Amino acid sequence: MAAKKTNSKRLTAKDLLREVANYISEQKTGTFNYKQVSYAIGADTPAAQRSVAMLLAGMAFDGDLIETSPGKYKAPARSNVTTGVFVRRSNGKNSVVTDEDGESIFVAERNSMHALNGDKVRVIVAARRRGVEPEAEVMEIIEPKEQTFIGTLNVAKQYAFLQTDSKFLATDILIPKNKLKGGVTGDKAVVRITSWPDDAKNPIGDVLDILGKTGENTTEMHAILAEFGLPYRYPKSVEDAAAKIDAGITDEVVASRLDMRDVTTFTIDPKDAKDFDDALSIRKLPNGNYEVGVHIADVTHYVQPDSTLDKEARNRATSVYLVDRVVPMLPEHLSNGICSLRPDEDKLTFSCIFEMDTDAKVHSSRIARTVTRSNRRFTYEEAQDIIETGKGDYADEILTLDAMAKILRRERFENGSVEFDRAEVRFEIDETGHPISTYFKESKDANKLIEEFMLLANRTVAAFIGKPKGHKKAKAFVYRVHDMPDPGKLTDLSKIARAFGYKVKDSGSAHDVNRSINRMLADVKGKGEENFLSTLAIRSMAKAVYTTENIGHYGLGFEYYTHFTSPIRRYPDMMVHRLLDRYMAEGRSVNSVKLEDLCKHSSDMEQLASNAERSSIKYKQVEYMADHLGETFDGVISGVTEWGLYVELNENLCEGLVPVRDLADDYYDFDERNYCLIGRRNNIRYRLGDEVKVKVARTNLERKQLDFVLVDENGRRIGEDDMGKTVSARQAVNGKVGKPKRSKEKTRSRRR
Repeated sequence: MAAKKTNSKRLTAKDLLREVANYISEQKTGTFNYKQVSYAIGADTPAAQRSVAMLLAGMAFDGDLIETSPGKYKAPARSNVTTGVFVRRSNGKNSVVTDEDGESIFVAERNSMHALNGDKVRVIVAARRRGVEPEAEVMEIIEPKEQTFIGTLNVAKQYAFLQTDSKFLATDILIPKNKLKGGVTGDKAVVRITSWPDDAKNPIGDVLDILGKTGENTTEMHAILAEFGLPYRYPKSVEDAAAKIDAGITDEVVASRLDMRDVTTFTIDPKDAKDFDDALSIRKLPNGNYEVGVHIADVTHYVQPDSTLDKEARNRATSVYLVDRVVPMLPEHLSNGICSLRPDEDKLTFSCIFEMDTDAKVHSSRIARTVTRSNRRFTYEEAQDIIETGKGDYADEILTLDAMAKILRRERFENGSVEFDRAEVRFEIDETGHPISTYFKESKDANKLIEEFMLLANRTVAAFIGKPKGHKKAKAFVYRVHDMPDPGKLTDLSKIARAFGYKVKDSGSAHDVNRSINRMLADVKGKGEENFLSTLAIRSMAKAVYTTENIGHYGLGFEYYTHFTSPIRRYPDMMVHRLLDRYMAEGRSVNSVKLEDLCKHSSDMEQLASNAERSSIKYKQVEYMADHLGETFDGVISGVTEWGLYVELNENLCEGLVPVRDLADDYYDFDERNYCLIGRRNNIRYRLGDEVKVKVARTNLERKQLDFVLVDENGRRIGEDDMGKTVSARQAVNGKVGKPKRSKEKTRSRRR
């Protein structure tokens, strides 16, 4: 190896360590001495060579090198230099997740080189010692991750800084006064870190955007979007491009499509919906069967590939649904206007058209580009009223479709679809965005009617491409897949369900396993263990993703499945529409590698959008519960961790934490396998699914944190007497300051 032209006088200790470690990693099993290393890295002065010799000796002493003979070294069998992704935490528990084997290794702050969360880094790992956790030191930041931080500005005379809301950064960000973009104290801002000097405690950054005053509703919703890297406004170029688009339903366009404007057609959507991307049509055929059309907004007729609008939609990949607003994937001129299937307007659609009998058997199907005209816009509540009373506009059509949907649904579950039907909380919001009450979103027959026909259309389109006629090879396509459950989690579910007297299969065919889960979910309805076991069942499942590799949809029990029915709000549906159009015209298969990249991006963005939605719900929960400080509620333990118990309130499904430090009557250990905390002295167990009573103790909107304390039937904190003093565990167990009686009885019965 030729000597590097490195000026040894300029080598810092970190530079020297990096150069030496790089050299060692290239030697594999070869031996070397300090002279060879010095020559290779360009350490050409006596002082630099002494530093190399001392470094090698120190590494050998620490076990990072093997000294084969005096002054001669070789690397241990396992390389101590590796790459990975840096994980920064505001509590100082930084780590690196290695590329080699996915191991998470602790990195002390002093050894982090100020790497930020998500940075690709090269690290040197200290040798493993018996009983000591491994530790790594960052040698180089290979690929800094572009990221921003959200927080509140504090502007003084001489300086300014951002107090971040991030769990990935413990320090404030210093901001030069000329980089504030007009921000003042109390503004919520988006900031990018521009530098972080080695000897500085705080990073330095620039303000990218001012979101508004901290605490204002729109400001906080935009902050949530920015936190997850999601856009909260459209660039002017995109809005301008959308504004230029006209519906353009000319005679020529109509002539090239199947005209279904004379068929009874309607939409059924939430009462606050504005983007109607699907409609149903129905008419009776001369043979007594029915023609049922599932009509989907033909977005790709207007959004051309690689156009300004398409690039923006591809970037976003999905609409984002926060508590009080929708952030649409497409500008409103398209999503709520031209593409929305509004009543009494001609619309361009892409349709799945079925011939079905009254037993919901599909006799034939076809896919076609169409022109439709909705006769009526129904809310779910209006359609539900017609289903329940048999009266109202288009009652015959809705009742016929409802009867078919019920048969499709029953057959789907008989064939192995898993039925998860958990209630969702929604907030009534006042004009300022403040939550004033809660209600539960229920999935009734009207919702299920739409769901079943959308599922039918999606699986029909997927099979049309994925299962070509004859011996033709399937062309590259976008599938929505759902993998088998994690075997370990499924085994745990089976064992725990058995303890409650239910049988869940942890092996066998997907059909048999899913049917056993459905039986368990049906049997636990209304029982004390319902929340516990249904939560475990959900957690045992994999996440559904987009991919070109079709493995079927485990949860639905479908061999072929895709997303075709929501192109206004999901980019994969636009991809599916384009592929359908191409393949129906006998076009060649697209490049599957590029298609897979788009699928992965869409899956990643879907997850971010889901995280943002949950964050907005959590924000509103904390805001809502801030009005109920000190009040007592009944709840169920929804999560158990080493740092405490998560409790979901029965009344409004708001979830908060009972910190383990606030369990004053004992010291509790976390039993991860059995999802419980166990008292060392009193042996009382707090288990996932247990019923408890809690008091609202603290709320922190900035961090979206809601804290509870456990209380007894009289509202006294567990582990304290009437004077607020901590009492012994034995006193608590004996009922002087006891736990909720029902919870304790359940625990004892389980031990039997």
